[in-house]
Amino acid sequence: RDSVASRGLGDVYKRQLKILLHYANSHLKTLNKRYELTAIAQSLDIAIIDRDMADEQRSVNTLSGGESFLVSLALALGLASLSSNKVQINSLFIDEGFGTLDSETLSVAMDALDSLQAQGRKVGVISHVSEMSERVATQVHVNKQSGGYSTVEVL
Repeated sequence: RDSVASRGLGDVYKRQLKILLHYANSHLKTLNKRYELTAIAQSLDIAIIDRDMADEQRSVNTLSGGESFLVSLALALGLASLSSNKVQINSLFIDEGFGTLDSETLSVAMDALDSLQAQGRKVGVISHVSEMSERVATQVHVNKQSGGYSTVEVL
């Protein structure tokens, strides 16, 4: 009976993963039409379908830093969409990762974040990338002070 129960629980997780990937893929289409996320059969692992490579299924480990960032962003947005069925999630905070993006991918990521903000979501980004400061209207600067203190300045 334990194997039947655990097999049933595994089926529940696989269904939830498929739903999550559905939401993530809808966001990924706006970020990068080249990729689609898919569940690997008989597991809870995720792979990438590469549209530019005749729909080849690849390991997520083969993605570049910028591509990994966009896929991670799509998964985070998919998780927020999945959760929003029961709970309203209006904020998204992203910590760094922007330094790994080339200028074109950075622009795509910023466009996606602008789109989220236009939909009424609050988007917080933690970054030191100078190109981002040109596109982010409201900025919060945290300045280190002596004695373990910091000051916060809203620009």
